[in-house]
Amino acid sequence: MKHQGTKRLETERLILRRFAEADAESVFKNWASDPEVTKFLRWKSHTCVEESRELLAGCVKRYGEADYYHWAIEERGSDSGAVGYIGVFWSDETVDSVEVGYSLGRRWQGRGYMSEALMAVIDFLIDEAGANRVVAAHDPRNAASGGVMKRCGMKYEGTMRQVDRNNQGICDLSFYAVLASDRRES
Repeated sequence: MKHQGTKRLETERLILRRFAEADAESVFKNWASDPEVTKFLRWKSHTCVEESRELLAGCVKRYGEADYYHWAIEERGSDSGAVGYIGVFWSDETVDSVEVGYSLGRRWQGRGYMSEALMAVIDFLIDEAGANRVVAAHDPRNAASGGVMKRCGMKYEGTMRQVDRNNQGICDLSFYAVLASDRRES
């Protein structure tokens, strides 16, 4: 891969940018403290803004790494700050494969924002960073997340049973992926 690091990406309605430590309040308020948003995530809802601040400090430290991709999602023309995130959480350089994960505040769900953000990230990872394969997975009880993947052209590859743990306990994961060659064929 030709790693680029977390570059600013823009879509019609969104700005995907690096987090700053100053985002802690909006991260906490807009999604990290909401148990409905974190229901299917691997980390617990934040109980205080300091937890969000610590999370962001870790992100900011890693932005110097060329293979680190973690974006704040911001709504254009809004003063809401960071309303969600999207990032690469796993990679396999031997096959140029990356796995993405994401979350979006409840107030912004159901408007197509996450599909818009995921599509921009897929485009960037394949077209600029040279990924051959972009993977995403979701707990099958979170069907909306699978819908995002399908809308972005990802193909269902199967469900692994009791392979992960999230805030609901041990869970299955349904996997979707898009290949660079899939995009050339369409």
